[in-house]
Amino acid sequence: MKRLAMAAMVAAMAVPVLAQTTAGTPPRQEAPLEMISVAGEGRVKLNPDRVRFNVGVETTAPTPSEALEQNNAKIKAVIDALRGAGAKSEEIQTSNFSIHPQFEYVESRRPRIIGYQVTNTVTVTRDVTSDSGRLLQAAVNAGVNQASGLSFFVADESPAREQGLRAAYADARAKAETLARAAGRTVGRAVAITEGGAPPVVGPPMYARAAMAESKMMDSSVPVEQGQHELTFTVSVVFEMR
Repeated sequence: MKRLAMAAMVAAMAVPVLAQTTAGTPPRQEAPLEMISVAGEGRVKLNPDRVRFNVGVETTAPTPSEALEQNNAKIKAVIDALRGAGAKSEEIQTSNFSIHPQFEYVESRRPRIIGYQVTNTVTVTRDVTSDSGRLLQAAVNAGVNQASGLSFFVADESPAREQGLRAAYADARAKAETLARAAGRTVGRAVAITEGGAPPVVGPPMYARAAMAESKMMDSSVPVEQGQHELTFTVSVVFEMR
C-alpha cells in the first residue's frame, strides 16, 4: 500500500511539470510566403461607332455688331448645310462663342483697336461614321473657315472590358512564369490583383483651316479614314512563388 501511495504522489507531481513544459513551447511558425509582382497589359481593338468634330466660322469687322452680324449669317448657313447633309438637330451643339478686339501695335504708341473678331463653333457628334467626310465637306462649302478635333470613338466600351482584363491577367501570369523559371521556381496562386487603366489609343485629332476654292469642292467629300479604336487595360498582380 505504501508503494502504491508513493507512486500516485510522484505521478501527481509530474503532471504540473509536463503541463508547464507544453505551455511554454513556442508555437510553430510557418515560413513567410515568397512573392513575385508583375504588371500585365491587354489590348482590344474595336470598330468605332461614333464620330465627333468641330467646325466654326471666324469673322472680323470694324465694330462688334458688324462682326457678329456677319458671323450669325455664316454660322446659320453652316448649320443649315449640316442638317441638309443628314445631321440631326440633336447632333449639332454650339461649343464655343467669343468676341475679341483686334489691336494694332505701333512702336512708341499705345495699342489701338482696329476691329473685332467673332468666332462661333459647333460640335457635331454622329452615330453614322461614314457620313463624316460628307458632313465636313458640306460645312466647308457653307463657309466654315475653322475645323478641329475630328475623332472616332466607341460609345459603349463595357463589352470589351472583360476581354481586355482577361488578356491583361494572362499577360501578367506569363511574365511571372518566365521570371520564376529563370530563378528555378514555379508560380503559385495570385494573392493580390490591382486594376490599372490607360486612356484609349485613338487616331490624332484633325486640325484644318479651310482655304480651298469653293469650285473645287462642291461635288467632293473630305477624305476620312476611321481606322480602329484600341483600348488598353492593365493589371498589377502579386503571385505566390514556390
